[in-house]
Amino acid sequence: MSDTGGGAGGGPTPAAQPAAEQGAPPRTSRREFLIGVGTASVAAAGAGYITYATRNERLYTPGPPHSKRVAAVRPVVAAAPKPTRADWDALRAHLSTGRLVRPHEHGYDQARHLFEPRFDHLQPAGIAYCGTGADVATCLSFVRRFQLAVRVRSGGHSYAGWSSVTAGLIIDVSPMNSVSFAGDSVTVGAGLDLIHLYSSLAARGVAVPGGSCPTVGIAGLALGGGIGPLTRLLGTTSDTVTAMEVVVANGSELTCDETQNPNLFWACRGGGGGNFGVTTSLTLTTSSLTELCVYILSWPWSQATKVIRAWQSWAPHAGDGLSSTLRMSAPFGGSPTLSVTGTYAGPLRATERQLEAFYDLIGSGPAAASVRKESYLNGMLLEADCSSIPLAACHSGPGGLLPRVPSFAKSDFFTRPLRTHAIRVLLSGIERVASIKGATGGAGSITFEACGGAMNRPSQSATAFVHRDALFLAQYSTTWTSPGARNDVIRQQGWLRTYYQSLHPHASGQAYQNYVDPDLADWPSAYYGANYRWLTLVKTSYDPANIFQFPQSILPG
Repeated sequence: MSDTGGGAGGGPTPAAQPAAEQGAPPRTSRREFLIGVGTASVAAAGAGYITYATRNERLYTPGPPHSKRVAAVRPVVAAAPKPTRADWDALRAHLSTGRLVRPHEHGYDQARHLFEPRFDHLQPAGIAYCGTGADVATCLSFVRRFQLAVRVRSGGHSYAGWSSVTAGLIIDVSPMNSVSFAGDSVTVGAGLDLIHLYSSLAARGVAVPGGSCPTVGIAGLALGGGIGPLTRLLGTTSDTVTAMEVVVANGSELTCDETQNPNLFWACRGGGGGNFGVTTSLTLTTSSLTELCVYILSWPWSQATKVIRAWQSWAPHAGDGLSSTLRMSAPFGGSPTLSVTGTYAGPLRATERQLEAFYDLIGSGPAAASVRKESYLNGMLLEADCSSIPLAACHSGPGGLLPRVPSFAKSDFFTRPLRTHAIRVLLSGIERVASIKGATGGAGSITFEACGGAMNRPSQSATAFVHRDALFLAQYSTTWTSPGARNDVIRQQGWLRTYYQSLHPHASGQAYQNYVDPDLADWPSAYYGANYRWLTLVKTSYDPANIFQFPQSILPG
């Protein structure tokens, strides 16, 4: 779901980081931090392999515990041999699932596809379906031996298509989809998708905060923070993670929590997926929840200014149990619409009182309204647009009833209310859609999601998720029916870029790392703010040769 001022200046300086027992990097020098973050565990596992660090100017080689880390001269290494068919067959034989799909094999076209049709052109050399941490370690050994690019895929929802790569190996963790309960905790496999997580939780009368897209993988969501309907009540998804298992670049499978590999644990809660290793399981704290009140409201476009003013002074400051999204959209060549939707974790009458306070600020009630109580699972199915189809069909793969819809998106966090000029810019951008010829089924939209509540209570350095002072998150989006005429799609994307550029100066400068944006120049500051420096040091300790890399991956320090 996603600042310049807040990221660069809102957090503490490295010298003022809170103590390690609070979950943040310790007060220490850069060298002491590098030594203490996991050098011992990496060195003990025999991490002294040499490979190309294709995006680094220097190659770091781990030494024994407490030794001084020095920059190594890049060795002259002969190009790795290209894996033969026998090599690929051997890899397949070593996977517990036995599933490795390669070009020209049955099922390859389906296996290589991500959620987003825009990236159907990507042609990985292999997709390895991993059922265990040992499978992941085997794949990483293969990658190191043959110097292949590697990407990690859970739900395959990367906005930039970075969970795949042409000619590389995809480590797909979807077979790791187990769910087990112990007390108030749930341990889940990294490949479990959200709708099946919610179904399992609902059967126990509990919940965890997560997103609204049903096929997003839990690992990718949590590693980048995780914002959704219960975030104001329970925090981000990553805030509820108490432990995880991670296979790092040298093949070691590490337990990460507040006492074991604590700095890797800190980095993996908001530092983004695919940066430090392959997460294989997560343990999260659950909260009792069986029912939600769901509301859907709409106003005529002529009331838009009043609704926006009222919403931004109401939703981010309402009781924690309230979630709220304000959406403005229009089909290309058509008229704009305005809606406010969300949930409330409380009785129906309490929900109505929350909404009445909103109506009072506007000066009128909605033109249309639906407010009703639902079970927790039904509420999440409504959020996922899956309430009218069987749970088993709530996906876009074979047998699924959800379409694969191409989209293009950007994000902004806002830490101050929009003033009169900014509201005019906001509305005119949507109104401009009426004069643009888009692709078939084309639409443009902006969605504000209320922050505040439990999301904003931790400090900006408590975890790697730095966005703790936002009033709301904006997602700019344009969609169309696949494939879409090229020039029409270009016009839609041009509209979105122009719209974003017009409203962005009124935002904080921060962006949501789970909505990766290839256009961002200063993405380290936008995604991670003052935490980026610490993330590079964690990267140095656990992936010094930069095995896990993509266009906006964290670099070793």
